[in-house]
Amino acid sequence: MYAGRPSVCRNCGALVGAGEEACAVCGFPAGAQPPSPTPQQTSEQRERPLPDPETMRFARAVLTRPSTFTFVFLAVNVFIFLLMTWAAPDGSRDNGVLVAYGAKVNSLIDGGEWWRFVTPIFLHTGAIHLLVNMYSLFVLGPYVEKLYGSARFVFFWIATGVGGVLASYLASRSGMHGGALGGFLFRGGSDAPSAGASGALFGLIGVLFVFGIKFRHELPEGFKRAFGTGMIPTILINLFIGYSIPNIDNAAHMGGFVAGALLALFVGYKRPGQSTGVAVLWHVLQIASLALVVVGFGQVARHLGDVRPQPANAAQVRADTIGEYVEAVNEGQKAFRAAFNRGDAEAATRAIERLERVPPLDARPDQLRLELRELLVRARTLAQLSAEERNGAEARAQLKQLASDFGAWEQRSDEWVKTEGGNYGIVLETQNETQNENAPPQNENAPSQNENAPPRQNENASPETRK
Repeated sequence: MYAGRPSVCRNCGALVGAGEEACAVCGFPAGAQPPSPTPQQTSEQRERPLPDPETMRFARAVLTRPSTFTFVFLAVNVFIFLLMTWAAPDGSRDNGVLVAYGAKVNSLIDGGEWWRFVTPIFLHTGAIHLLVNMYSLFVLGPYVEKLYGSARFVFFWIATGVGGVLASYLASRSGMHGGALGGFLFRGGSDAPSAGASGALFGLIGVLFVFGIKFRHELPEGFKRAFGTGMIPTILINLFIGYSIPNIDNAAHMGGFVAGALLALFVGYKRPGQSTGVAVLWHVLQIASLALVVVGFGQVARHLGDVRPQPANAAQVRADTIGEYVEAVNEGQKAFRAAFNRGDAEAATRAIERLERVPPLDARPDQLRLELRELLVRARTLAQLSAEERNGAEARAQLKQLASDFGAWEQRSDEWVKTEGGNYGIVLETQNETQNENAPPQNENAPSQNENAPPRQNENASPETRK
């Protein structure tokens, strides 16, 4: 027995309050052992190993609590995945859709889109990614929610998820990608969209790990084996998987784990008779966490543009809509070069705003539009640097990568115009411009609207290939 801590009656399984000498339900003395088997019991009954009664009573008392928000978060993740899939063919793997729905992109966070620290917790890239993470939430979530209560669980999930995204953000810009340890922790060196609930899931592992160690003296034997040091094999297996498989964001995993461990170190689990003041505090934090998620996705909806299901028949798209799309994309390319070469951040801002107002065409051109918007945000961020900062090693590396990414985008844009642009009356037009030798890879062709070719559906066009 440990003074000042609740215990479990070893006779009936009821919880005994701290300092109480006997069980209020059956009157059995606190801490006493239950009676030995009677002579009337058969030898088989006496020899049969019985389950640890203290573990059974503790489990019955704690694990009968509801785990409502575990399933709420499960449903939200699946719902958002379906929205992304609805927005475009294989939308959850589409970089444009991921960016539109709030994936972590360092350059966009640097540009002021702070909500990308929160929204990636609820996004997934592909059905397998979703299923693995949701199964892990289904297994781990109820334990944490029942042990700590729903209010603490909600705060833990959001806080550790944000901790994972923050760790990924810092790792992606650190430049420390060399060596075995650097390659493991700082693998996400590019600024590609990053999403997933793995950071929050590792946060739950961190919570259970510290919980089992911190409360080992008052936990029944079965719980000691399940949590605390019992979590070490799970941790090691996940670290090995993260090291073995490319493109896994190990920094996010470790950031979430550390955040969960720190929270559990300072926060106790939910005991009976908890004071109202403490309960109110956690409910306030729960509401604040949920409000942060709502505001984050409110910002996503505000900046979503027109990533939504589009009509299969391109003939339904009006000619003025096509013209607006073409003009916005061409202006965006010119603004990118102006920001890249001359540091014209205002031109980039105007082009970004115009691209956000463009009406929808179809999934693929909308993806190209969002990718161009992302490139403009990155170019604007670099354009706002001082001359001395732009000459630094890190900025030069970012400029080089940005030029490469813009050239790759132009190739994809040209390919779409050549293969599908005819469906909308869009053709490539040769530009007689002198290319600045300091400019990023510049395309000599630009899309333009063919005034003599009305929008039409190409009957021989093949459907977009799923990734």
